[in-house]
Amino acid sequence: MNIQQLEYILAVDQFKSFSKAADYCHVTQATLSAMVKKLEEQLDVVIFDRKANPIATTENGREILVQAQQVVAHANALLSSSKAINQKIEGKVKLGIIPTIASSVLPLIMKKLVDKYPTLHLEIHEVTTNQLVKDLREGKLDVGILSTPIAATDLETSLLYMEDLRLYGYLPSGKKSISKSELNQQRMFLLQEGHCLRDQIIQLCDLKKNKSLPVNLSVESNTFDTLLNLVDTFQGMTLLPSLYARQLSETRMCQLVDIHDGSLKREVSICYYRPYAKWNIIRRLQSEITEIVTDHLK
Repeated sequence: MNIQQLEYILAVDQFKSFSKAADYCHVTQATLSAMVKKLEEQLDVVIFDRKANPIATTENGREILVQAQQVVAHANALLSSSKAINQKIEGKVKLGIIPTIASSVLPLIMKKLVDKYPTLHLEIHEVTTNQLVKDLREGKLDVGILSTPIAATDLETSLLYMEDLRLYGYLPSGKKSISKSELNQQRMFLLQEGHCLRDQIIQLCDLKKNKSLPVNLSVESNTFDTLLNLVDTFQGMTLLPSLYARQLSETRMCQLVDIHDGSLKREVSICYYRPYAKWNIIRRLQSEITEIVTDHLK
């Protein structure tokens, strides 16, 4: 019996499929199946019902899996501790980040991280919030950066920074600011459904109905650039993350509008699912990103 065999049965239980578990563990299906069968013979327990579709875990198998999970967790924690002792930040980390954060944050952090940690290989994936959460659960990503709070209670999140949302648009001549309560009366342009920032803005501004477009026009936007062009064309308004707003041209900077009765903010967090051996790297990334971005926000 070895740790690898325990990792194999945990993967089969997670994916309910020997082929998917083999892909996840980067081995052939024949190798994984043989190792699982050997473990069942060693323990004299049938862990999986192979006749079920999808593969089902037996009652005795569930008890074995609980203990296997603890053993694997302790083994990986030991590995993490040893790396922490040596202060080594190395290996591959698959990081997912949502588009409304990626465009402004990645240019700030990537070069500093790869220069500071030359033995750390960062694999970046730009994905939606729903896909990021799914990929974390399936082990396709090690860590994510997204806007919180999120509904997924099985994932761990730690705050990276708080970011103001800046109002961009057009007010009647002579007017320099607006109140939060007036926003739901404006022609607001928002990202399409599925973007968490859209939902947060609707909630923060108490928007009842999108008055953004004429009745004979429908637009699904995935980028801030498109939103800005729509606002400029139709003399409406939109909300932009502060880091993105800093990249605007001087002309567009003049169209940033103050909210005179407070500010709108979003929180950006690092998110992970069962980090185990990469916990030390995740903590270091969290510390580095917070320091870099907070300095820019000042």
